[in-house]
Amino acid sequence: MQGSFLEYAYSVIYSRALPDARDGLKPVQRRILYQMSDMGLRPDRGHVKSARVVGEVMGKLHPHGDTAIYDALVRLAQPFTLRVPLVDGHGNFGSLDDGPAAARYTEARLDNSAMAMTENLDEDVVDFVPNYDNQLTQPDVLPAAFPNLLVNGATGIAVGMATNMAPHNLVEVVAAAKHLLRNPDATLDDLMEFVPGPDFPTGGTIVGLAGVRDAYANGRGSFKTRAKVSIEQLSPRKTGLVVTELPYMVGPEKVIEKIKDGVNAKKITGIADVTDLTDRTNGLRLVIGIKTGFNPQAVLEQLYRLTPLEDSFGINNVALVDGQPHTLGLKDLLSVYIDHRVEVVTRRSEFRLARRRERLHLVEGLLKAIVDIDKVIQVIRTSDDVDEARTALTDTFGLSRIQAEYILELRLRRLTKFSMTELETERADLLADIAYLEGLLKNKQAIRSLVSDELDVVVEKFGTPRRTMLTEAKAISAGAARRAAQASLEQADVPTRVFLSTTGLLSRVDRADGADELAVTAPSGRIKHDAVLSSLDTTTRAEIGAVTNRGRLIRFTPMDLPALPGNSVQLGAGVHPAEYLALPDRTERVLAIVSLTSDQPIVVGTAQGVVKRVAPGGYPKAPDFPVIALKPGDEVVGAAHGDDDAEIVFVTSDAQLLHFPAGSVRPQGAAAGGMSGIKLAAEATVASFAVLTKADLEEAVVVTVTGTDPGAAKVTQFTEYPGKGRATGGVRAMRFLKGQDGISAAWVGAGPAHALNTAGAPVTLPTGYGKRDGSGEPLADTVTTIGRRVG
Repeated sequence: MQGSFLEYAYSVIYSRALPDARDGLKPVQRRILYQMSDMGLRPDRGHVKSARVVGEVMGKLHPHGDTAIYDALVRLAQPFTLRVPLVDGHGNFGSLDDGPAAARYTEARLDNSAMAMTENLDEDVVDFVPNYDNQLTQPDVLPAAFPNLLVNGATGIAVGMATNMAPHNLVEVVAAAKHLLRNPDATLDDLMEFVPGPDFPTGGTIVGLAGVRDAYANGRGSFKTRAKVSIEQLSPRKTGLVVTELPYMVGPEKVIEKIKDGVNAKKITGIADVTDLTDRTNGLRLVIGIKTGFNPQAVLEQLYRLTPLEDSFGINNVALVDGQPHTLGLKDLLSVYIDHRVEVVTRRSEFRLARRRERLHLVEGLLKAIVDIDKVIQVIRTSDDVDEARTALTDTFGLSRIQAEYILELRLRRLTKFSMTELETERADLLADIAYLEGLLKNKQAIRSLVSDELDVVVEKFGTPRRTMLTEAKAISAGAARRAAQASLEQADVPTRVFLSTTGLLSRVDRADGADELAVTAPSGRIKHDAVLSSLDTTTRAEIGAVTNRGRLIRFTPMDLPALPGNSVQLGAGVHPAEYLALPDRTERVLAIVSLTSDQPIVVGTAQGVVKRVAPGGYPKAPDFPVIALKPGDEVVGAAHGDDDAEIVFVTSDAQLLHFPAGSVRPQGAAAGGMSGIKLAAEATVASFAVLTKADLEEAVVVTVTGTDPGAAKVTQFTEYPGKGRATGGVRAMRFLKGQDGISAAWVGAGPAHALNTAGAPVTLPTGYGKRDGSGEPLADTVTTIGRRVG
């Protein structure tokens, strides 16, 4: 019995329940993908019945029940289960609440991502092993062009052990793998700069990252996931919670059931109704109505505590390495995959080198024979049999046995296609390929570079933006939530500061308990998007406005934004305005955050040099309204509050700077079109617009960056620039050198300025002040955005 049980346990561990760390697949999944590839079910072919696939897999490779095979096939096709689905399913493949249709009703074929997993199988890149009856062979592992185990995760229960691995973002995982390829001694902190946490296909929010770091360090950890919930005005007198994303593997019906149970048991109060508006067109939309007089935020905290809107995810990274189960951290998982890909590329290169050497040998034989093809034919015709012809060819033309055999097997009609020029061209190409492959195989670093380049191709094909938001906020403990529910369901209207980063992310920081002021600390320079474009001191329940480049002002409250933990600002943890504001598409950008109760006018500047001061008060009551009537082709480039003592500043693409008192611009109503702010030269546009308060004038700096790559930058004191009248051309702010044709980025404000590159990393600006019309100093990297440093 002991021997039988151990044999059974080993079979379950190795052959059924645990994924291989190299390709991230269990045997049944690997066999499904390989069999579908062998059947020719490529993305450019039609779908076939899933039952046919299941039958082929069961009959040839996987000696288990059809139900288990079909369940594995279904999982490979579900976009809410895998971050990068591997099977393209047609029909009802189930949902989070319902199972799939039977295999006889659904159809399937390989997805493009699965083609990357099975690529080059015919080039001896992996070992093939016999199937269960030794009649066929199957790959021991797939080539796996991307780190499937980290990207799609895995779950399985073996004997005495289990695995539960979270999905991740392909772009982030590949970036970490490339970094490890270049730096084998990279630390966990280095890798977490690229992979900050899991990225679930259903989105949601990860609350608290301590468990994530534990999992990345030693392979085990747990964390909380939350639904994405916004507070919306369902009608003029009714507020509701709108759920658009749920924790991983949690369905809306499960949430509704738990809410109903809580309301019936009187554990949850304040709920008027629950409506599921989910459909295939608009996706998940669960609307929870709030009774009049209840604070939605407090009700939401109850729901987090008592329903699956907040769920726990436990990571247990158990996978097979060399046939043995191991618990792996992030670096271990990446290292195993990298070693696998290096071996795949090496074996592929050796295979291609052998094939090219074989072909070169044949081409050289043809080149010898084609010189006197008539004599070759004569030798063959005068021979009594094949052996005599082969011997005659080798003796007469100095051919090898293989070359002679190849010539003998050629059909006469193929001889018409051969020419000396074509064969010599083919030989030259083969020699070049052989030289490249020989050099590649002798240089291990070149192979690793090739692996890195191929990962870039995969990211370009299948990479998608992150869906799951990461936050350091703490999960709601049962005790704290119970005390809050017993005390009051009303949320206090506390002071807060709202931030808009230069990359368009919104965030808020509430005042710390007992603090008289908002304590804002600068984050580490390694935090992305840590430059401020606009900020506003307000309260959590106040109504404020977001000014966009299309001249719209959109009303919203800071309560809609997730509060950052503690009293420190990490702008990279903010959210895109499109998630909370009515932005039709990504071409409309939020440029500034303004108060709707301030007695200072809102000052707006446009790309065509128009300036406008919007008279305070009397704003339209609509959820959004225009603050300036834009001319065709024009757009807003900046906005801020400014009283009569403020200074309005324009910087143009041809490096002209103009500033003049805001008092010279008469305030107008919201529907007006403004007036001329700066006189632009032909083809020039406004690159930057700013409003400086009287207190900021002495400390203000001007940052200008040329458009060459990476260009040059100059930091100048604002006091260097003389003021001019409105609607004039201003003064020169930068001298262009040869090859420099314009300003690519500019910023004016109270320093210090903070510049970022395309990846959101800081770019060092000149430390000293330059001359007003100087040419600037060369930059180490391209600057895409400039803002004020947090702090």
